[in-house]
Amino acid sequence: MTDAAERDRPAGEILVVSGTGTEIGKTVVTAAIAAVALAAGRSVAVLKPAQTGIAPGEPGDTAEVARLAGAAVTTAELVRFPEPLAPATAARRAGLPPVRPAEVAKAAEELAGRHDLVLVEGAGGLLVRFDDETGATLADAARLLRAPVLIVAQAGLGTLNTTALTAEALRARGLACPGVVIGSWPAAPDLASLCNLADLPSAAGAPLIGRVPGGAAALPPEEFRARAASWLTPALGGRWHGPDAG
Repeated sequence: MTDAAERDRPAGEILVVSGTGTEIGKTVVTAAIAAVALAAGRSVAVLKPAQTGIAPGEPGDTAEVARLAGAAVTTAELVRFPEPLAPATAARRAGLPPVRPAEVAKAAEELAGRHDLVLVEGAGGLLVRFDDETGATLADAARLLRAPVLIVAQAGLGTLNTTALTAEALRARGLACPGVVIGSWPAAPDLASLCNLADLPSAAGAPLIGRVPGGAAALPPEEFRARAASWLTPALGGRWHGPDAG
């Protein structure tokens, strides 16, 4: 039974984390945000609405967040499909019910009642379909939650277009975007990547608020946690002050 103190607790912040595509660093960015929030004394939950490409019993993205950010993170996963496909396709091929935006919103709101910060990590890009019947997406869940959507983008050539398209889709749906985080910043950035530090905010219509180094997930968890704040700006609780700060 929920006690009076928990019922009276103000709802925590909900942030949806979406990428401009797949395999661009959403999970490691989510882990960095969680690590910084935990270090600041906040309680954190991470919700993965649809996990694909993972067999039963195998660790998924939320387990990776907990490994990097710390076991204090509460993790939740709504559905899991074995094939590494878009959620709608994976659900159809597995013969399993798809996840629905209302289920995502309900789970996130319940977690927000017990945590200071809830991070909802999408699968693939913003408009990847959850189901075939309605064509619902992560954006529909964000609309139900009235939650801002963080864009995780690639560093190099092509990222300006995919970031601009994602930001345009957010604006068309009345969804706020607090900023862009580069999910995997190369150790030896090329000319396009260096130019994109200045150009991504224009493409997104939102500031660059993080730059996570490539290979960050391979760091020992203690080092990951110690360094996470240096990758994010104060908008995400960090201490990085943008590319001009180094």
